[in-house]
Amino acid sequence: MLTVAYCRVSTEEQAEEGFSIEGQASRLRSYGELRELGPVTVIEDPGRSGKDLQRPGLQQVLAMVDAGHVSHILVWRLDRLSRNLGDLILLAESFGQADVALHSFSENLDLSSATGRMFYNILGTFAQFYREQLAENVRMGMHQAVLQGRWINRPPTGYNLVDGLLVPNDDAPRVRQIFRLRAAGEAYRTIGERTGIEYSTVCAILKKRTYLGETLLKGEWFPGNHEPLVSVEDFEAAQRGFVPGRRRGKDLLSGKVICGICRKRMAVETNGTGRLMYRCHHRGKGCEQPRRTNVGLHRAALLGMELVAQNEELQKAIHRQLAGSRRPDGSASDYRRRDRRTAGDRLGAVSDQRRKLLDLYYRGMISAEGFAEEEKHLAQQSESVRSESEQHNASEALKDELSQRFEAVVALLRSLDLTSLWDAAEETERRVLVDELIESVIVCPDHLEVVVSGAPPLNVTLEEVGLQSQIVGVGGGT
Repeated sequence: MLTVAYCRVSTEEQAEEGFSIEGQASRLRSYGELRELGPVTVIEDPGRSGKDLQRPGLQQVLAMVDAGHVSHILVWRLDRLSRNLGDLILLAESFGQADVALHSFSENLDLSSATGRMFYNILGTFAQFYREQLAENVRMGMHQAVLQGRWINRPPTGYNLVDGLLVPNDDAPRVRQIFRLRAAGEAYRTIGERTGIEYSTVCAILKKRTYLGETLLKGEWFPGNHEPLVSVEDFEAAQRGFVPGRRRGKDLLSGKVICGICRKRMAVETNGTGRLMYRCHHRGKGCEQPRRTNVGLHRAALLGMELVAQNEELQKAIHRQLAGSRRPDGSASDYRRRDRRTAGDRLGAVSDQRRKLLDLYYRGMISAEGFAEEEKHLAQQSESVRSESEQHNASEALKDELSQRFEAVVALLRSLDLTSLWDAAEETERRVLVDELIESVIVCPDHLEVVVSGAPPLNVTLEEVGLQSQIVGVGGGT
């Protein structure tokens, strides 16, 4: 049977403390000789973190224990094995079952007694605390660097990273060209061909606010110290009409026209006489939606905007629908408050169960495996409650945002003479107006539904926009 000395040191510890592998090994050999434990076999994990058990040296030790070749394991400190309390508990349990004695040079622990096991758990808690505190310090440093406007990731296309700051490089002009081409309505593949940049890179560039002079940390953007490559106007112009999975065509309603029967997007095609028609992708494959001319759909979009701007009764009806379950004073309903209290109670109950579970383990009434399994189950419950609460809060925020957005749209439309503006505008100018204010036009066999930004669908008859009614076999009028 072997006496194994396990030695581990991370790069940071060796640099800061002079806590070398050789120093640990020398002291553990002396410890083995003093206790008459026989020859000591040293197994090392240099430059490895103790955050988990996935280390070559430790895995070798565990394999030797499983094979029954080890009688004693020597470590300089318990945190050499792991800085995670759960892992330390599992290791102690597995060593005990294999009749392997664990010796800690610094703590001088005897795990055969209840007192020794208690101190083992306490020291494991401190080891885990040290690891978590180190991780917090790293995150704090990253957050502080971002708040100071520095960049902490790899530099994006168009920049070099110099002393933590982004500096424009030779690709910067091509990045600016990408935003200009997208604002002009060009497709991603066309932009890639004209700039010599890969399709996937073009897609990524157009989504990054880095080019506005901002820095990113955990999905949140902060003001940066680097030079922006595009203006806010150019960036927003490139985002108009951008919806994942929607292709942007030449017609101003391209990507916004939806079949009211099968709910698929309708594509633009010519009818042989030069007129543009919208046709459902599934026409002839189970969908009988007739084709519709783009001119009629353009009229419907304009009519929808005019209705929202001029019809006060319609505005009040939309306000009532958007208000939904909110009170007239804008406060949350009793039901929502009960929801939040229920989430808090459920989290409190899970926390109580965790405390009781830990007490059972310390009293020896549950095994380490049982403790780990139940703790994992309770953690999943806690995460589920938090996720539900976050979804609820996000839903409430969305309702508020929609209501505010509708107010802004109405105010904008009231300030415009839409008919005159539409008649005088060029195609690109009309497209900007549609991109900003029209979310979709839904084509049904006997009517159209225009969705103005922030408002519910507005019904428009076909006759109002010069289209002919063509009822198909879908159960009559809608």
